[in-house]
Amino acid sequence: MCENYTINYYENVLDIKQIIEQTNLQCMDEALNICDLSGIERKYQLWQSLLPRITPYYAVKCNDDPLVVKTLANLGVGFDCASKNEIKQVLSMAVDPERIIFANPCKPVSHLEYAQQQGITTGTVDNEFEIYKLFKHYPSSNLVVRFRSEAKAAQCPLGDKFGSEDVSTLMLLAKSLDLNVTGTSFHVGSGCSDFPAYERAIKTAKNIFKFGELLGYDMDLLDIGGGFSGDNDDNFKEIATIVDQAVQKHFPEESIKIISEPGRFFVSAAYTLVCKIHAKREVRNKDGKLDTIMYYLNDGVYGSFNCILYDHQVVTAQHYLDDDTDLPMFKTLIWGPTCDALDKISEELYLPNLNRGDLLGFPNMGAYTVPVASPFNGFLQPKTLYFQCRAI
Repeated sequence: MCENYTINYYENVLDIKQIIEQTNLQCMDEALNICDLSGIERKYQLWQSLLPRITPYYAVKCNDDPLVVKTLANLGVGFDCASKNEIKQVLSMAVDPERIIFANPCKPVSHLEYAQQQGITTGTVDNEFEIYKLFKHYPSSNLVVRFRSEAKAAQCPLGDKFGSEDVSTLMLLAKSLDLNVTGTSFHVGSGCSDFPAYERAIKTAKNIFKFGELLGYDMDLLDIGGGFSGDNDDNFKEIATIVDQAVQKHFPEESIKIISEPGRFFVSAAYTLVCKIHAKREVRNKDGKLDTIMYYLNDGVYGSFNCILYDHQVVTAQHYLDDDTDLPMFKTLIWGPTCDALDKISEELYLPNLNRGDLLGFPNMGAYTVPVASPFNGFLQPKTLYFQCRAI
């Protein structure tokens, strides 16, 4: 599946400006992703150093680029899949079915049957109807019951859609149907800034384990969800400390497998999106002084910047001028290429006065960008150049 992809190699540091010069990007009309596969490998090493007890199961929905998935498969991570096609893609990378959890709490029957055919034995549930569905279509599966446990502050809260507030009733129902419950899961929400939420959720999970054991279940799997930052290592280190301490306190037993579903953690910082300014406007105040500069790019919120609308991402931009030391900075409004006035990328940036044809780079663009971009208005999705460090 990855045979037709080309990987370029660099020595120590990936130099975006040098890549732009070497590939003559200023002559291209389409935006371009620059993917550092070694950045993904470094994130894996960081995870292993801080959370050695917890096995990462990459959330494929975050970025399903084949080389990204292959890189993670080679590292030995597990995979959080939400659909038949995601399962199919991961299996095509020679990943053992035991390394996959079907973590969508509401699964189409045909997807459930495909998972059974492929030997995916573990999946998430959070409602009685899903339990009845499993009883009818996959009674031999292992159920992971997801409970609602939201942070007080998160960019993307999930509790309104997923997570049961009455896990005990679901477990009693599963028991009455002779279904096997093997563990529990939660997700405090993406972009969580309420770090103690992880400790609270892990404590709740311990109580659910105790209840499951009272019902006669062999509870041996805890899934702590995802949502970890991919562009702020200090943030992640602080969360990891809380999680590690909570796990040691509430789940000291080595027999219990603990997994997580990081997505953006692995891929966000691995991508830089390079866009071209194809038009500009200058806005002056009543005194005729230049007040705001508008730039129109070749990618927008219907493409890679979809993450602004649906993932609440705040983007930053960098130019590639040789020297901007003495250049005045102007309030900048950046638009996407489509005819929709909602196609606004940012109005919070300050940049020098750039020209049509100049390039802007947007770091940390690997999460919830590639899989959700569309060709609306006829504008093509960016292609991707892949790079890897020889030293890793």
